[in-house]
Amino acid sequence: MAELWVIWDRYFKRRPEHPNRTHVESRIAYKLQEEAFGGLAPATRQRLEAIGAKHSKIKLRARPREFNFAPGTALLREWGEREHKVTVTAEGLFEYEGHTFKSLTAVARHITGQHWSGPLFFGFGKGGAR
Repeated sequence: MAELWVIWDRYFKRRPEHPNRTHVESRIAYKLQEEAFGGLAPATRQRLEAIGAKHSKIKLRARPREFNFAPGTALLREWGEREHKVTVTAEGLFEYEGHTFKSLTAVARHITGQHWSGPLFFGFGKGGAR
């Protein structure tokens, strides 16, 4: 497993909570094949997602909106009598006080200690940025 984790860490940002050798091997194998032969075409990926959504028993409330911020974008929010600044990294992650987060929601949770919608916390409501 030690050798597998070295390869895993190259392709994935985090390790599974309950690692299973078969699962780890299959995910690594897929990534290696994807790297060698290319991934799914966007049209194929969209078609598969549509088929999955059509047959899913899980009903989605609303399709999540995508926010594509340019690297270096700074987001500011006053909270708890101070200003909080989040910077978008080149990888599309969010940096706050030396920590890197995958989502604005994770940043908002870190700042407030409670679950918040990150886009709403930073002023990106239904009407867009404020």
